[in-house]
Amino acid sequence: MQRIYIVGTADTKGEELTYLAARVEAAGGRPVRVDVGTRRPTVAVDISAETVAAAHPDGVAAVLSGDDRGKAVAAMGEAFARFLPKCDDVAGVVGIGGGGGTLIITAGMRGLPLGLPKLMVSTLASGDVAPYVDVSDIVMMPSVTDMAGLNRISRVILQNAAAAITAMASRPTEKAASKPALGLTMFGVTTPCVTTIVDRLRADHDCLVFHATGAGGRTMEKLADSGFLSGVLDITTTEVCDFLLGGVLSATQDRFGAIARTGLPYVGSVGALDMVNFWAPETVPERYAGRLLYHHNPNVTLMRTTPRECAAIGRWIGAKLNLCKGVVRFLIPEKGVSALDVEGGAFFDPTADAALFEALEATVDRTERRRIVRLPLHINDPQFAEAAVAAYREIAKH
Repeated sequence: MQRIYIVGTADTKGEELTYLAARVEAAGGRPVRVDVGTRRPTVAVDISAETVAAAHPDGVAAVLSGDDRGKAVAAMGEAFARFLPKCDDVAGVVGIGGGGGTLIITAGMRGLPLGLPKLMVSTLASGDVAPYVDVSDIVMMPSVTDMAGLNRISRVILQNAAAAITAMASRPTEKAASKPALGLTMFGVTTPCVTTIVDRLRADHDCLVFHATGAGGRTMEKLADSGFLSGVLDITTTEVCDFLLGGVLSATQDRFGAIARTGLPYVGSVGALDMVNFWAPETVPERYAGRLLYHHNPNVTLMRTTPRECAAIGRWIGAKLNLCKGVVRFLIPEKGVSALDVEGGAFFDPTADAALFEALEATVDRTERRRIVRLPLHINDPQFAEAAVAAYREIAKH
C-alpha cells in the first residue's frame, strides 16, 4: 500500500494528529504525519511545516514569518495546494482541523485527482462546506466536539476516520470502463438534444452528463484536466451568461480553460445562452428592472439576454475558443438555443440570437481545426443532435 497522509496543524492539534496516525497504523495503513501549522509543533511529524511552506512561490518566509495569523493561514493554504499534488506516493489523505486547518488542508485536497480518497474531519463539517469541497470529492466528517485535546467523543470520531481512510486507500480502484469517457453539458431547456446525443453514443462511449449549474461545468473541466475524459460535447454553455451578467449559476473566468490546456476533441454549442439564472423574483438585481423574466418555479427566475448582452457573450466565448489548440467544432442552431427560444416561446428573439451568432463568427479565428457550423435547426431538433454526434465522431479520429 502507498502511504496515507495525515494532515493537521501540529502546533494546536498535535495530540489528535498523533492519535490518528496510530489508529491508521493499527488498521494496517502506512501513516505520514504532515504539519501545516504556522507555529512551533508540539509533536514529532514526518513532513514539517517548513517543507510544506517551501512550496509557496515566495518561499518559507512568506508563510512562517510575521504575527498575522490570518495571512499565515492563507499563505500556508496556498503552499499546501502546491505541495500536495506533487506528492506521488499518496494512497489517501485524512485531515483534521478547525477553521484555519480546514481551509489549509482542503486547499491541497482539491488539487488531487478525483477518486483518490480524501477525508476531512472538521469542526465546520455540519455547515455550508461548499467553499471547502467545491467540485472535488472530499468527504467531510463532523468532529462533533472541538479539537482541543482527546476526549471520549473525539477518540471515537478519529478511530472511525482512521478506519474509513485506511479502508478506502486499501481498496484497488475499480478498473476503468473500456469505453472512452465523454463529458456533456445539459440544462432542462436542452435536455431533448443531449438525451438524443447520449442515446446515439452510449454504445461505444461512457457518457457523463453534467448539469450546467456552474458547479457542473467546473466539474466536467476538472475531469478533463485530470485525464478522465476523451472528449467533450459542451452543448449547454449557459454558465457563461451568469458569469458575465451576475447570475447565480455562474462559470468562472477559466471556463473552457481545460479544453485549451488538454486539446481534447471538442464539440460546443450555444445551449441556453438566452437566459441568466436568479433565485426567487425578489433576488433579481434592481439594475434589471423591467426586463423580460420567466418564472421557472417559485425559487428560480430566468431573465432573457438582450442583443447587446448576447453579442458580449459571443465575443467572450469566441476569444476562449481561439485559445483551444485541439480540434473544435462549434455548432449554431439558427432556429433557437433553448426550449424557451422557439417561435411562440417566452424567450423567442431572433434579433438577440443573431447578435450572438454574428459575434461568435466575427471573433473566432476559423481554421481547418477550429470551425463554426451554422445549421438551419433548433437546438432540440433531433437533426441537430445527429449533427453534433457526426461532428464528434469526425473530430475524434484526429
